[in-house]
Order: sequence, then structure tokens, then C-alpha cells
Amino acid sequence: MNLPTIRQLQYFLAVVELKHFGQAAERCFVSQSTLSSGIQELEAVLGGALFERNKRKVMITPLGHAMKPKAEQVVEHASDMVKMGKGALGTLVGQLRLGIIPTIGPFLLPKVLPEIRQRFTDLKLLLAERQSVSLLEQLNNGQIDCAIMALPYNLKGLEYTLICEENFCIALPPNHPLAKSDSAMPSDQLPSDEIMLLEEGHCLRDHAIAACHWQSSHQRTTVQGTSLYTMIEMVAGGQGITLLPAMAAKSVLVEQSSIHLRPLSEPGPHRQIALVWRPTYSRKEDLQALVACMRECLA
Repeated sequence: MNLPTIRQLQYFLAVVELKHFGQAAERCFVSQSTLSSGIQELEAVLGGALFERNKRKVMITPLGHAMKPKAEQVVEHASDMVKMGKGALGTLVGQLRLGIIPTIGPFLLPKVLPEIRQRFTDLKLLLAERQSVSLLEQLNNGQIDCAIMALPYNLKGLEYTLICEENFCIALPPNHPLAKSDSAMPSDQLPSDEIMLLEEGHCLRDHAIAACHWQSSHQRTTVQGTSLYTMIEMVAGGQGITLLPAMAAKSVLVEQSSIHLRPLSEPGPHRQIALVWRPTYSRKEDLQALVACMRECLA
């Protein structure tokens, strides 16, 4: 019996994701003719077409949809075999695909990446910045190995270990009446018509609402930021006030801006930063070593 090869399955999954043979070939570092031949050989082994092709688009057939999860599982297991072999040579050797949410990445990575690269010289770290929903999907599909996320969040059976915890502070325009003091203040004293939060889909929005015991309608719906960088600039421009996690509050961008920060008096921590992975992931000891390194950098 002829069996599919790992390379054929990688070609297939690349086309499924990108819906484009040329782009899939570039991702796999082969010519388009080589990738097309590999797909045709795989279709011959399986006894049916995986794609419908014309000059304008690529569509996945019912057989292709049925094969996708099985192909992902086979490729993941093969990848784990290689990682296990390389891991036997030492901690954090080889490739590690790490996802991270955008409200953590720009503030955490500059603090930890230099030490990680210096300590684990044979580690090839591949980074992907996505929102939490997308990271969970990629984790479950085997597209990434682990992810740095903010808790509380429904991880749906995934495992995790904490990296750190942090509180929120209030970011105010420099000329705001509340900017005259540096003392902690309760959230119920904040002017609700001035509060700006990130748009729907960012878990930081939910954490801020939970930390302050707000209703979802408590903040302005007409002004919503797409990133923390945008929110900081909006506050500096006098468009409103917002909540920032401590990691962002200590960033260079905030230090160079004119915004005024005050602690939030609600008891914390207001969110936890964690490394998340699949229960079946084979390099858990490596992930614990990675977390230990991050904790040292943040201490």
C-alpha cells in the first residue's frame, strides 16, 4: 500500500491555508511545479481530488476537508518526533513556534528575548502575534507549539503555567482634573463618559471591565482603540482616559508621552500572564525552562 509522505501533507496543508499554489510553494521553499506534482501524487494515493482549481481561485473538495485534520495530526506527530530527538541533545534546541497576544508582545518580548537568545543559542524561536481566539485555534490545530496569553480566559482544556501577574493603572491626559494627584483611586470615581477601551476581541478589554466591576456598557462605544499604542496616543491627545496594564505603563512609549498615570485601588492582580500549551505536547520541560528564564528577566 502506498502511503502519503510528510512532505506531500505539508504541501497540502499549505495550499489549504493560503488557497494559492504559488504562495504555498513559497512557504514550502519549493517551485510551484514541485508542489503541484506533490499534490497530484497525494491525490493519486488517496484516490480523489483534494482541490478544485481554476485560474482565479482554489477550492477545497469534501475529501480535502475530511483529510485536513488527519494531515495536521500526522505532521504534528512527525514534528514532535524531530523535536524529541533534538531535545535529547539539550534543553530548548531546535524550532519552537510561540504565539503571543498583541497587548503583551510589544512590552514583554523586549525584556526577555535578549536573555532567551543568549541562554538558548540553538533555539530557533518563531513568533506569531494574534488575538486570543486565534491563538487557541492555532494551538489546537498544531500550528503553534505554545502561546503567551492573559488570564483569566477560557483555555478549553489546555495546560498553562504562570509567568507573572500585573495590576492596572489609570492613564489620563496631562491636563485632566484627575491628573493633579498620584494616589490610587477607585474605578467608580472615573468619569464613565470618558473611558476608552480596546475594541471587541481583545481580552484586555474584558479584563479591564472585570477588574473594575463595570457593565460592558460602562465605557464609551464611540471611541475604541485597535491597540494599546493607539490608546496611549489617544489619551495623550486628550480624547479620553483608559486603563493600562503595568507592563505597558512602564514602556518607553509611555515614558516618552505626556500622559499621567494613577494606580487603580481595586485589589489585584488584575490579570495573569501565562504560557499555554496542548496537554499532549512533548516538550513540557523545555517550556518550563523558557518560563523560568522569563521570570528571571522580569524579577
